[in-house]
Amino acid sequence: MSYSFAFTLHLLSAVIWVGGMFFAHMILRPCAVEKLEPPMRLPLWVAVFGRFFFWVWLAVITLLVTGYWMIFDVFGGFAGLTAHYIKAMHIIGLIMSGIYAYIFFVPYQKLKTAVADKEFPTGGALMNKIRQLVTTNLVLGLLTIAIASGGKYINV
Repeated sequence: MSYSFAFTLHLLSAVIWVGGMFFAHMILRPCAVEKLEPPMRLPLWVAVFGRFFFWVWLAVITLLVTGYWMIFDVFGGFAGLTAHYIKAMHIIGLIMSGIYAYIFFVPYQKLKTAVADKEFPTGGALMNKIRQLVTTNLVLGLLTIAIASGGKYINV
């Protein structure tokens, strides 16, 4: 795999993941709150997550594979990784991946069950938990993009 190909896949994966979170949190969520009652919103979110999480899994796997490929092929491994901004992106990326895995395997699975069982108060509480975690990941993702685009110049 060439560096330019790995870097391009890495960047596209970040855009898909962070852009999707931004759209869901800043656009879709307020519109759903404005236009739909809670019993209608929760099935919408289950459907949205069902489609979005497929792409997030692809993005996370691609980010990890291309990121580690670049660390080991371009920089010669962690010993050769002297740029602090790349270390910061690595750490934040691992945290984001862990948060995403938790969202997918714990509250999202419970949300699907709650919605199927029409337990809307439980579903609402789970959706709030997911919203908080997505907000955290969105902030971390935007921070990572800022570090990626400016870190080389400000040596974060």
